[in-house]
Amino acid sequence: MDATNRRRALGRGLGALIPTAYRPEEPSPDTFAPISSIRPSALQPRHSFDDTAIAELAESIRQKGILQPLLVRRVAGGFELIAGERRLRAAQRLGLENVPVLVRDATDAEALELALIENIQRENLNAIEEARAYRRLLEEFDLTQDEVATRVGKDRSTVANTLRLLQLPDEVKAEIESGALSAGHARALAGARSDAAKISLTRDIIARKLTVRQTERLAKQARDPKSTDLHAAEQLLTEALGTRVRLQPARNGSGRIEIQYYSLQELNGLIERLAALASERL
Repeated sequence: MDATNRRRALGRGLGALIPTAYRPEEPSPDTFAPISSIRPSALQPRHSFDDTAIAELAESIRQKGILQPLLVRRVAGGFELIAGERRLRAAQRLGLENVPVLVRDATDAEALELALIENIQRENLNAIEEARAYRRLLEEFDLTQDEVATRVGKDRSTVANTLRLLQLPDEVKAEIESGALSAGHARALAGARSDAAKISLTRDIIARKLTVRQTERLAKQARDPKSTDLHAAEQLLTEALGTRVRLQPARNGSGRIEIQYYSLQELNGLIERLAALASERL
């Protein structure tokens, strides 16, 4: 199927397969399926499942039941899960025999699109999983970032900023996926100047348990090629001369000094100060 036809086929999106953004009708009493007949989907965008969160969900299900049916499609020998693996795992932990399901006819492509969008809309993915889900929607369905944003109900800037996280070093992405770093930490790290700076910041965040705001400040400093010593020197010269001084270092160790003045009178005053400093050294 070429890109145009594929986009037309998938253009139905959730609106055609489910009336609104994953808000299926309430199941009738007979829309239940044996857990043993439901197999997980290889299309699942989530790669990690927090055991504590599954235990908490299982306890909620034990007390209140499964409030949202699992979305499945028929396959040979039973059903394949489209969305709801956390609920399925929690039900298995409780030893339930049957779970409420909502059966939909869906191709592989449609099932993947639904699985990706359902996970993103429910905010069940970590930041890296979410970024990978956006990338799959872009690459496998030939969508633009604007179209992805519309499908998942997010701003385009949110989608773009999340996709940037895939450019982070593998060590940093692993810490995000493990939960050691939050999405806020990840976005702050993406702005650091180099991979080495990002890895160093990541280790510092974890060791010192830094907040997102503290991380943002450190990342901003990492974007600035000036060292702490250069900033201190600028401050010292600014105080000594009574006007703003900027140091512009070059890669080879050379550079230039910029001294600002705002009137001829101020310039004359600067000349007098510099002359006095020079005479003191004689």
